[in-house]
Amino acid sequence: MGYVKWAFRIVVLTLVVGFFHYTLPQHDIVRVTGTYEERIDFGNNSLFWSSAGSGNAASPVNRDVFFIQTKSPEDEVMVYRNEDTGWGWPPYFKFDTSNLQAEVGDMESTVEAPKWVVITHYGWRNELFSIYPNAVDVRPATGPDEQIIPWFNIVFLTFMAALFWGLYVRWRRFREARIDPVLEDIEDGYDAASDAIADRGSRMGRWLKGLRGK
Repeated sequence: MGYVKWAFRIVVLTLVVGFFHYTLPQHDIVRVTGTYEERIDFGNNSLFWSSAGSGNAASPVNRDVFFIQTKSPEDEVMVYRNEDTGWGWPPYFKFDTSNLQAEVGDMESTVEAPKWVVITHYGWRNELFSIYPNAVDVRPATGPDEQIIPWFNIVFLTFMAALFWGLYVRWRRFREARIDPVLEDIEDGYDAASDAIADRGSRMGRWLKGLRGK
């Protein structure tokens, strides 16, 4: 039973960590190599694409999506999608996809004259399932080695940890004051009933033994 509890806790913890890692903003220092627009036919991976942009007709079949091609200082390729989040989840309230695409296009550079930028995004990149992180902001970087401190993530996760700890402490106090005594009473009643049944069985056994002796 203990293994089942630990397995359940590990699964829940993995889901929570994965949820926050996908949703919270991340910052990449990259060099923009190009931008393009492509019509995407949504399939089983539609969960990892935003809904139709603000003011556009929703289509469950396909939609034109902006993409941003980049390379990291280590010369690794990363491709971002550029979609509005609107009023949906995650709550970035992004409505400026076209403006962001224009800004990014103006930041393109070459290997000989690189312009490093910081792209803020959420989500993951998975080539197998054609999943792309969604860019939500871009700004010039001071250089390829700029140190970025994710202050929002630090404050948010600290708040969530404090909230969880507070709820956990309150739950323990409530359980110790209200639930545990009831469970103990039930357990004591069960033990008393078991002892009574065992005592009656013992008496019955002695009575039958006495009858056989006669």
